[in-house]
Amino acid sequence: MKRRSWFLNLSATAGFIFLYAPIVALIVYSFNKSKLVTVWGGWSLKWYTELFNNEQIIEAAWLSVKIAFISASLAVVLGTLAGYAMSRFGPFRGKMILSGWVTAPLVMPEVITGLSLLLLFVAMERIFGWPSGRGTGTIIIAHTTFCMAYVAVIVQARLSSMDESLEEAAMDLGARPSSLFFLVTLPLIAPAIISGWLLSFTLSLDDLVIASFVSGPGNSTLPMVIFSKVRLGVTPEVNALATLMILIVAVGVIAAMYQMRRQARLLERLDNN
Repeated sequence: MKRRSWFLNLSATAGFIFLYAPIVALIVYSFNKSKLVTVWGGWSLKWYTELFNNEQIIEAAWLSVKIAFISASLAVVLGTLAGYAMSRFGPFRGKMILSGWVTAPLVMPEVITGLSLLLLFVAMERIFGWPSGRGTGTIIIAHTTFCMAYVAVIVQARLSSMDESLEEAAMDLGARPSSLFFLVTLPLIAPAIISGWLLSFTLSLDDLVIASFVSGPGNSTLPMVIFSKVRLGVTPEVNALATLMILIVAVGVIAAMYQMRRQARLLERLDNN
C-alpha cells in the first residue's frame, strides 16, 4: 500500500507540473521587461500598459465577449427546446433525424463545419441577398449552431434523469402545459441550462477555426488576433493578455466554490435544525 501510494502521489505531482508549469512560466514572463520572451530582463508592468493601449486587442476582446454572450443566449433557447422535444415528446416522426441534426456538430470536425457554413452563407447571399458579406452576424449564427448541440445534450440528459412524477403531480393539480414548463420543469433543469450557457460562452469565446471561415474584414475575434500575432512570434503582450484571462477565470472559479460551500453549510444548518 505504501509503495502504491508513493507511486500515485508521484504520478499526480508529475501530472500537475506538466499541466501548470507552462501556465506559471507564462505568468512570470508577462512581467518580463525584455521585448524578447525567452530572455529575462527584470520585472516590469510595461507590457500590461502596452496591452491596454493596444486598440486592436481591446476591440477584438469586446467583440469576442459580445459574440459569445449572444451566441450562448441563443444556443440556450434553441438547445433547451431541442432537448425538451427529444426527451419529453416521446417517439414521433422525424425524431431520429432531429436528434442527428442536433448532435451532428458534436462529432463534426470544426474545419468541415466552418467550410460548410461558409458555403451556405455564400449560397444564401447569391439567392436571397443575405447576409450581405460576412461579419459579426455570420459568426453569431455559426457559433449558435455548434453551441446549441452541447446545450441540447446537457438538457436532454438532465430531463432523462429527472423524476417525471413531479410534472405528473403538477398536471394532476391542474397545471397547464405552459405553466408546467415555466413553473416546474424550468426551475428543475435550471442548473443544466446554466451549465450549457457557460459551456457555450466558453466555446464561443475560444473558437478560432469556425470564426476564421465565417468572419469578414474588420471582424476579427480575440483568438484570431492572438493567432495572427503568435505566427510572427510570441510577444509579451500576449503573455499579459493570457495572464489576465487566467486571473479572471481563477476569480470566477473561487467565487463559485465559495458560493457552493456557503449553500452547503446553509443546507447543513437547516438539516440540523
